[in-house]
Amino acid sequence: MHFTGTVYRNPYWPTWPLLEITQGCTHNRCRFCTMYKDVPFRMNPPEWIEADLRELAQSDPDASTIQLLSANPLCMTYDKLAPILERINHYLPKMEYIYAATRVTDIRNKTVDELKSLREMGLREISLGVESGDDQTLERVNKGYRAADILEQCGKLTEAGIDFWMTFLNGAAGKEHSAEHALHSAEIFSRCKPMTVGTGGLVLFPGTPLLEDVARGTFTPLSEKEMLIELKTFVENLTCDCAFITHHTVSGRNLTGPDFLRRKDRIVASLEHEIRHGDLDRAAAVRRSKRSL
Repeated sequence: MHFTGTVYRNPYWPTWPLLEITQGCTHNRCRFCTMYKDVPFRMNPPEWIEADLRELAQSDPDASTIQLLSANPLCMTYDKLAPILERINHYLPKMEYIYAATRVTDIRNKTVDELKSLREMGLREISLGVESGDDQTLERVNKGYRAADILEQCGKLTEAGIDFWMTFLNGAAGKEHSAEHALHSAEIFSRCKPMTVGTGGLVLFPGTPLLEDVARGTFTPLSEKEMLIELKTFVENLTCDCAFITHHTVSGRNLTGPDFLRRKDRIVASLEHEIRHGDLDRAAAVRRSKRSL
């Protein structure tokens, strides 16, 4: 198999097989991220993909799920992506679900009809690293799109019948804009109605522009308590029924699971308990120990 660097995959999706069809990230300019800092973007040669599929046909001929790699493989136009999905179905005829993480901007170059066609070929679920629904925060971390783009592109996914995840990056706005980040994100996420909402806490990794902003005094990171308060604000204002997953360092009890609206009061209560009684020093130490997203 052709895996050309560190493999990042969604741990909540079936973990095998994995198929790398691109390397790196087309954007690679988010101010908090180092995942693909030293990996130039390129599409894998068709012969690599073909060879990998032949290998998978031998090792796992009954595979019914597959994850496409790397950061945003759906950046490909329909004309380039559709033949790859066709080859997947050729070599793995029991294929049912094709998964991929991608960027909001990757949906722009596809029509709803093209998205419907990709779904018919197995593209059933994607994960969008949205991070925020607040324009000032999106600009602050240089995501390369605005809240209106999120609404437009997620609307196309919904019309095409493709399920999608959306992520909220807790702490991305710093102290300067925390409340707006939480409130506007909850509004945009609620309007998009994703099947899953995932949240994670910001870590300021060495070499990131956001950490340099801290040194210059132009970005003030949240404390662990303030992170939890922001996350609680986001949860309190989220109104879509979805699965809810958090990777926050202090995750509390009763946070992750399906049926968000049914469990919402318990999630809020758990966050309130962590705010009042959690071991925030330990949480801060765990966050400082992290070396990668």
